This record gives sequence, C-alpha cells and structure tokens, in this order.
Amino acid sequence: MKPLNVCACVLVLAFTKLVSGDIYFHNPRGSNNRLDEARRDRNNANRLFDSQNNDRGGYNVGSLYYYGTSILQVEWTNQHSCADVNDHCELVLQYMCGPHVRDGATTATIPDNRLRCQNYNCNTDLRYGMHEDYNYYLMCKTRRRNMGLFTADQNLNNRNTAKFTRQNPGGTRRGFECPEERDYYPSWHPSAWIDIAVMTNNVSRCEYYQQESQNVKERWACILPVETIEKSRNIVLPNNKEDCEAFESDGVKAEWHKFAAHGVAAPDCRETEFSRDNHLGNGLGGHPNVYNWTVPNIDKDSCVLRIRYNVSTNDYDPWNTNSSESANPRRLRDGSKVNLAEKYGFDSESTAIERGYIFENNPEVKVFGDADFTLRLAVNTAQYGRTFQDRSHTFAIMKKPESASGRIHNLNVRGKRGNIVQVYPAVEYDFVPNTLELTQGDMIHFQWTGSNTNPNNNDGQGLAGTDRSNVVLLRAQQYAEGSGWRFGPGGKYGHWGVNYPMHLNNVTFLGLDRKSLETLAFLDPGQFRGEMSELDDAGTYFDLGLHSVTSPAGIYHFMCTRNNNFSNRDQKGRIIVYMHPMAQSAIGAMGGKVALPDGSLEVMVEPGTFDSLQKVSLQKWSAEQGEQRMRTKNREISFGEEYASSFYVVSPEQTMSASGKGIMTKMSITTDDDDVAVYRSNTENFATWVQVTGVQINDGVASFQAQQGGVYVARTKEKNVGLIVGITILCIVIIAVIVGGVIYFKRHPGKWLAVKTSCRNAGRSMQSKV
Repeated sequence: MKPLNVCACVLVLAFTKLVSGDIYFHNPRGSNNRLDEARRDRNNANRLFDSQNNDRGGYNVGSLYYYGTSILQVEWTNQHSCADVNDHCELVLQYMCGPHVRDGATTATIPDNRLRCQNYNCNTDLRYGMHEDYNYYLMCKTRRRNMGLFTADQNLNNRNTAKFTRQNPGGTRRGFECPEERDYYPSWHPSAWIDIAVMTNNVSRCEYYQQESQNVKERWACILPVETIEKSRNIVLPNNKEDCEAFESDGVKAEWHKFAAHGVAAPDCRETEFSRDNHLGNGLGGHPNVYNWTVPNIDKDSCVLRIRYNVSTNDYDPWNTNSSESANPRRLRDGSKVNLAEKYGFDSESTAIERGYIFENNPEVKVFGDADFTLRLAVNTAQYGRTFQDRSHTFAIMKKPESASGRIHNLNVRGKRGNIVQVYPAVEYDFVPNTLELTQGDMIHFQWTGSNTNPNNNDGQGLAGTDRSNVVLLRAQQYAEGSGWRFGPGGKYGHWGVNYPMHLNNVTFLGLDRKSLETLAFLDPGQFRGEMSELDDAGTYFDLGLHSVTSPAGIYHFMCTRNNNFSNRDQKGRIIVYMHPMAQSAIGAMGGKVALPDGSLEVMVEPGTFDSLQKVSLQKWSAEQGEQRMRTKNREISFGEEYASSFYVVSPEQTMSASGKGIMTKMSITTDDDDVAVYRSNTENFATWVQVTGVQINDGVASFQAQQGGVYVARTKEKNVGLIVGITILCIVIIAVIVGGVIYFKRHPGKWLAVKTSCRNAGRSMQSKV
C-alpha cells in the first residue's frame, strides 16, 4: 500500500518561502510538552512528542473530565493559511485512552531503558509523562522504515528503522512517539490513536482517508517477544508479510500479526476553515477556528487529544514523488533528483541544474543567467512539507448519566495569566465557547482549570502567578442597543458593554438555584475563611457539575470578576437560550446531515452539493411562536385553511448550493393527506411566501428538494367554497321540490291519478314509435 504523506501533501508555497508554522491547542489546554514550568519557555521539547512548535507555547498541566455525548468545542491557532491558495493545509484530530496515559510529575523524558525505570517497568513509572507506551516505541525503533518514501537530500546515514524520517533524520526520541507514524497519515502500521476528523484543502482525498483509517481497517505488523528484541541491539524487523514469516532472532520466529480496527466510525472529513498566512490567530469574522467534537459515550480514566498540522509547498508533487527522486546516499551534495526544469521554465533539466535550481538545502540560484552573482535561498528540505503537532493534557471521559436529558454542552475557560505579549503564543483569558447556543432543557457543564505556576511577573489580578475564573451575570446595558433581536422573542440579561455584575435578588440565570449561583461566583468551596475577593484561596480547578437549563428564552451575558481590566482584557461570555429545538453542523463538499433532536426536521446534503464549508443550522417554532414573530414584522399568513406543521427554519437563508443541486429536506406534518402545501419565506420580514414544488407526503413527513434556506411551514389547502355552496343549494332545492310534491299530491289525490294516467299514455305512445 502506498502511504499518504501528511508531511508533503498537495503543495502550494512559493519556492523561496520557508515553510514554518506552529499549531497550538487552546481548548482543551494544549501542553506543547509543558508540565508545570514557572517560566515562559518549556523545559523539555522532547518530553512526550515532537511538536516543532515555539518553546513558549502551551499551558501548564490541568485535567478535566467530559461526559459522553457532550459537545466539546476544540479550539486551536495555526500559523499558516488553510482553505486558501497559498498553502496546502491538512489538520488531523485524534484521541487516545489507556490505563498508563498520564501527564507525569517531572519534565524529564521517560527512559527507553527499562533498567532506569522503577520496578524495571517504564509503562508504570508514574514519575514520567507517557502517551504511547514502551512496547510501541520498541517496535518502532526496530522496524524497517518505509524505504519507498521521499527523503530529499536528508542524510539518514543508512539508518533504516522507522524512527528515522526526512523530518527527523537524526532519529531523535520524543517520549515513546514513533517518528514515521507522526510524519505520515494514515499510518500503515498499528497505532493506538483513534481518528476524529481530517480537515483538508482537498476533499477529493476524503474517501481515501476514511477507507484507510484504522478506525475501520485493521493493521499488520511483524512482532517478536520484547525480551527477544532487547537481546539484540541491531535487530531490524521486516515491514512486510513475506519477509516477516521468514525472519527469526535467537531461534525465535517472528509473527505477522493482525491488529484489529478500532471498531468505530470512519473519521469525519471536511474542508479546513479559513486562516491567513503568518497569522497565529482567529479565522474569518474574528472568531477562532474550531471543531465541535461529540465526545464518545465511554468510561475512560485517562485520555489525550492530539492535533497534527501539515503545510506543504508547491515545489514537487508529493503524491507522485518517492525514493527514486531522493538524493544518492553517497552523493548528498548533488541534491535530490526532483526535476524542477519544467516548473520554472527551463528548456532542459541540465540547464536548471546549472542555474542552481536543485531541490536541496540552501541552493544558490542564478536568477539572471548572464550575471555572475547567485542568490542563496533559505531552503530546508526537511521542512518543505512539514508537520507540526500539539497534544492536550490528560482528561477523563465519563458515560452520560442515565438521568441526564437533553444535549450536554461543555463551558470551559481558555488562556492563562498575562497580557498578550507575555502569554503569546498562548492566549489571554476567554470562555469557550464564547457564545453558547442551546435549547431550554439542554444541560450545561461549567468546568475549568488554571495554574499556580505562571511566571510571577505576568500581569493580572490576585495572587501573582495564579489563574482563577468565576461566572456572574452582567448588569443591563446603559445605552440603546438597537431594535429587534434576530434570535426571536426573549429577554436580554446583561450586556457586554458594562463591567459591573447584576445583583441576584431580582434576576434569573439559566434557572440555576441560589446555591449554584453562589458557587459559580465564589468557587465554593474555597479555603475556610480564606481570601476570596479575588478568589486567591480557591483551588485551580472548578466543577459545577451537570445542570439542566430551565430559564426562559433569552441572551445571558456574564463575566469573570477577577479578570476584567484592560491588562487581561475583559473575560466575558454569552449564553443564548432558545425555547424551541435547534441544531447546527458544518457541512462541506463531502455532504452531510443535520437534524433536530426530536427528528421533526432533517436536512441531507449530497456530496458535491456545496463547494465550500457551510454552517447549517436548524430551528423549530410552534405555530404560535411563528405567528408572534410575524406580528413583529406586521405580517400574517392569508393562504390555506390551517397549519399542518410547525415553522421550520434552515440557515443560511441564501442559496447554499453553487452546483444547482437541491438539498433534501424532510419535515414532520400533522396529516397524511395530500391536501397540504409547503410554503417558504425569509425570517427578515416574512414579506413573500412561495409555494414549494415537488413535495412528497408520506407517513406524516413532507419531503422536498430545497434550493435555499429560509422558514418553511405546511398549510392545508383551501377548499372550493363556491362549488360546495352551489352543490348544497341545488340539493336543498331538489329536496324541497320532492317534499313539496308529496304534500301537494296527498292533499289532492285526484291530481296524482291524472298524472299517473298521463304518464301511462305517454309511455304507450313512445313504445309505438320505437
């Protein structure tokens, strides 16, 4: 199987541009190999994994737990562009759980010699942090590397195991990570990492990613007992079945062993969200780039989240470049054999080489052929096509409680103490999500952690070096905010434009009781009789537990009282509570589905319908809520007899499909009769209602191909009142004539006898004519 090279996928950077770019987790807190350092730089870049990131990145250790099925907003920053023509970008999101996964108690790297570990077992030596385990790295460092991979002109010194790669030619060890698995995706050998999502600039590869993921496809590897491997320093295990079955060491035969697939769904695969070059910050609209992960419903004490980020240049075709284009190991100074002639407009490869256009480290090129001077380019072939990485600190996953109803939303805190210069490339305090949208009856989990070992000279309130956060409702706005509310009727509680909290005697916040509100404000329990005005004597970790949202619909603005000056910027957040069901999902060219929790509305997008990532959201209003919204716009529905469905809102409301394909929409209606029509309008003013064509009614569901979002509602069709009235009058007349005739002839029997005689004579006359 030919491996997919994450370190060199589709290439887009200019030849003279050095690829360097970092990636950092902000929620959950990314470690960047930190533990609890009280200085800006991390102590050990090789502690757990190879990040390739700046030494000042990352957050100090702090663990959380998440409930299964809960929605966790994963947030990061990456330095170079994604979803743009300047780079090819791919982001791979994974998690791993295990009984020995841990953060550790020292910043030293775990030994790879069991004699240096307690009880001669490095897997159980709790002093050291560990993700991948000892056996995994032992197999990696003794397994033959993939000799078909392109190594450019990097000097691997004929070292041929999987710990040596183009990006790691010296075979440096970082924890028990396997360099070959780190640099390439999907890995062709077994891995404990479970895929969550692949976000890519080129979704045409999504089918390949999903089919090759170990989530759904088993792996094979050549194995020997650990004791046998440890006896020989120079052992190199084969990486294919035929050679493995013929291999033996010290009289022990190797086994070509199957490692089962993880047995979970293939990873989500979609477009990357936009970020610009050389900007380690937010994406479009000033919002952070995120992925909403639905946490698996499992019980695991210790897990870790991982993100890998690849940026690639446009200097060679990585999908069709292999070891045959690598430099001759004995003549590395000649550079790689990648032919740059055609790409840069030369008549022949020899001319390109003569002018210095060679894919090698630091080439000197003659831009002007008739000039004597050359220009040296800062090219590092180990970095042209480069993977960066960050991992979270450990966290736990708990199964969703049986008593929990509705969706569970995590509300956390990101950032650390200090101003932006002091914390960069980390970030200052904020709530995550900064704006949380949920439905009445959903559940919210307030939880966060900080640190007591930030640099003591970093700006902030309270005890130097410490992080603390709390939540209190903000007071109402002091100036006009403008009319209308796009979220529908409901109260506005608090306002971002003020900096004082609301007193809690006459206001509600999410339906929380007084004790819970006090706990959110004072981080109860803190230290008995401790200093709590700036939360100094509260612990670094806070957990309010699960709470059901029972408050009325509205927007609730809240703040942290400790971190509310302009040194740390205001730490504020917003929760929007809907009275009606809602759902949302990011759908791109690969297609997808989003449905309301009660199943009353479902939107299915076929692959190829969208040409870019769309944030599709659904809402459901009752007939009363829909009419109330229309009244605010002085509108009403004047067609049809009565409502045959709720009001269903699909956003965005403009035409979403550039391909002209419809979007299959299924909405529940209250009847199986065909005597129903579906109409569409927009939520801005409800000015025009248009009947939807091609509607199919079956088992209480109206199905149709929608061309755009908007608000949809079903109405029973109007009856033909004139025809009904005419038929009714005719029936009444006929009945009146019959009744009147019967009464008349009963009173005049002689008249009835004359009529009968006349009819008999007429009949005889007709018979004679026939």
